[in-house]
Amino acid sequence: MKTSVSTLAAASLIALLAATTAQAQDVGTILKNADSYRMGSDNLQVDTLVETFRADGTPDKERRYTVFAQSGRQSLVLMQSPAEKGQKVLMLGDDFWLLMPNSQRPLRITPMQKLLGDASTGDIATMSWSGDYTATLNGEEACQPAGAADATAPPDAGKTQEKKATSAHPSSQVCYPLSLQASRKGVTYQRIELWVGKQRHEPVRANLYVQSDKLAKQARFVMDKPGAGATVSAMVLTDQLSNQKQTRVTYLSRKDRTVPAEWLNPMFLARNPSLE
Repeated sequence: MKTSVSTLAAASLIALLAATTAQAQDVGTILKNADSYRMGSDNLQVDTLVETFRADGTPDKERRYTVFAQSGRQSLVLMQSPAEKGQKVLMLGDDFWLLMPNSQRPLRITPMQKLLGDASTGDIATMSWSGDYTATLNGEEACQPAGAADATAPPDAGKTQEKKATSAHPSSQVCYPLSLQASRKGVTYQRIELWVGKQRHEPVRANLYVQSDKLAKQARFVMDKPGAGATVSAMVLTDQLSNQKQTRVTYLSRKDRTVPAEWLNPMFLARNPSLE
């Protein structure tokens, strides 16, 4: 009898460990699937528009950036608007540099360095979660909290694309809530609460926490179309620390592109202000 009980206990333990391992693998797959809606390829050129809006929802400022998101946690951001023309941000793993057109000395910055509105360097330069965070799956729940539709509507809700997005994830749709914890130091947010669609694992919304564990921003992800083959066309950030203003990061275009290796060297960039 003792042998039978011991055998049963051992079998139960093995089954529990197997289930835990399987769940961890599934969570990793879910997170990688969510990444694919933003990244899609290891080496990309992403033309990006950042817009800020006043508290009443009217447009305020805008800036354009060309982002070269490369494998191995490497990114180069070229600032394209007249007010910032010639400036660059280079990300190599945990290290960020700002390069000014009239200086030959790269300046160390943090991923929280603001570019425009609530869009930081990390928000623009990084487009992947799976390599930077460990994830925990917290069951299932509605993609949107009850009564949140009006609160999360974009400031420019009249745009056709945004109109589609506001109805893409009604409160009745089921999401997987994921808790993401930073696995390395050079990330923009220490912790993220991320909701992804249960069926296709597309990112829906996120709460973004800084090192002090304060809720800094809320993000909402806009898909370019419903159903299969969709990609994230925009990320709407709402400030949670002070003014509740919104910043929208729109991905105007994506294409595969691997940049020359020297472009990912801060000293080369400092000596070569013009790349293209």
